[in-house]
Amino acid sequence: MYYFKRKKVLLAVFVVAVLGISFIRYGQRNGYSQDNARAQLDRFVEVFTYVKRYYVEPVKSEKMITGSIEGMLSELDPHSVYIPKKDMEKVTEEFEGFFEGIGIEFVVSNKILTVVSPIVGGPSEAVGLHPGDQIIRIEGESTYGITESEVMKKLRGPANSKVKVTIRRPGESEVFDVVITRGKIPIYSVIAAFLLQDKKTGYIYLGRFSKTTEEELEEALGELSSKGMERLILDLRYNSGGLLEQAVQVSDKFLPGGYKVVYTRGRIEHMNEDFYSSNFSTHPMYPLVVMVNHGSASASEIVAGAIQDLDRGLVVGQRSFGKGLVQNQITLRDGSAIRLTVARYYTPSGRLIQRPYDHGLVDYYLDAYKEEDDKKVAADDTSRKVFNTLSGRTVYGGGGITPDSALVGEKITGLTNQLLSKRLFFDFGSKIASNLKDSFRDFDDFVNTFEVTDAMITDFIDLIHKHEIEFDRETFNKDSAFIQNMIKAEIARHVWDSEHYYRIRVSADKEVQLALDLLPKAAEILSLNSWQESK
Repeated sequence: MYYFKRKKVLLAVFVVAVLGISFIRYGQRNGYSQDNARAQLDRFVEVFTYVKRYYVEPVKSEKMITGSIEGMLSELDPHSVYIPKKDMEKVTEEFEGFFEGIGIEFVVSNKILTVVSPIVGGPSEAVGLHPGDQIIRIEGESTYGITESEVMKKLRGPANSKVKVTIRRPGESEVFDVVITRGKIPIYSVIAAFLLQDKKTGYIYLGRFSKTTEEELEEALGELSSKGMERLILDLRYNSGGLLEQAVQVSDKFLPGGYKVVYTRGRIEHMNEDFYSSNFSTHPMYPLVVMVNHGSASASEIVAGAIQDLDRGLVVGQRSFGKGLVQNQITLRDGSAIRLTVARYYTPSGRLIQRPYDHGLVDYYLDAYKEEDDKKVAADDTSRKVFNTLSGRTVYGGGGITPDSALVGEKITGLTNQLLSKRLFFDFGSKIASNLKDSFRDFDDFVNTFEVTDAMITDFIDLIHKHEIEFDRETFNKDSAFIQNMIKAEIARHVWDSEHYYRIRVSADKEVQLALDLLPKAAEILSLNSWQESK
């Protein structure tokens, strides 16, 4: 009996071996034309068939096809990508600039769903939710240990539908229920807009480029102008981009009509477009500083490149990311999509901002954040192709926007990064704010009189220990000023709102302070041109 079993095994091995040889010989005997698309598709179908038939475990066809699509697009460039159907809703929201839900920024901190801030004008703000409020039940069901994806599933929903949440508020002994009517919630591009302490310099932090960016910026500029703004700092740090048309409209705010803002060139003629400023929405020609860093990409670089090339203002910070490719998003029949590069974009002087990507995806992203760029003064950057601005100033191509004035970005220790990632500043600010709500006449009183005390720092260190974070006092002290500012900023968020949080953050932001000092230089650059409407 044992003998016959052994024979069967040997036979099976022999059959597979013969089949294997026949597969190899078949592949060698029938080549495929490299230029014939149908022949290459036949090759793909052949491999797909063999995998489905002979792979050691069953393989889902959808998984193989998705992997093939992703692999195909990865051979093109870093920004041609496949977007699964399940991710399309989030992608659409980012570009459309809204979603439907209750309207909160939130975090799951220590397994507890906590409100970071109600979105201005949203349903949660209307019913009086505060930063730091803990949502302990949704429709009577405990939220302890809830995931972020579960939060969105439970709290988002069609406008005018209702959801009941149970709130535990710091400083109050009783929990209470709130019924919130969901609505259409804006995803803001303008994260913060206010006058700095000199009362004449506007500061606008632009976080993304979506369909509503131009409208939001117009509103912010109008409000700041009404308060006496005479000059502006436009902060595009970590703005990863968005819609090209919005980048043109943002640039248009600061330029007279008729100036080329950006142009695109592709393999197909109708992808070639030239974009010019109009004379409809130009604001006063005040001194302008644009802040960028390694995280500023795409549409951010279009704006910075136009402002720099046309000598409209001063670009400061670190070299930007270097994404100069234009994508079209094409929806597939199953609801998924591909984002396909169809053209390159060029700044008014003819610069292609795209960095090389021929050494692979990992190197492409790592190279964008090389620290030596922070220390390199733009005027000494002789390794890159030279272009000229409208007035003849030297600017550089070959990857990203090189700032007119280089600023070294502020660095914090690994310990402080942990405190940020674990939201300890937010938690501590909530605790302190519950005892301070009626301690100040207004925000200016808070700014001028509040100080983080030694006792608060001791309590904060106790909180660090409770979270079992490895603590070193010497490392902690290195970021002492940053830590105190973060505590004060989070208290401001909990007493007022997220814009007041940014007011405190910006007041201690060394790069913003340096940008403020460079505004006279921005005024000099502005004076290089006569700025009549271009014909």
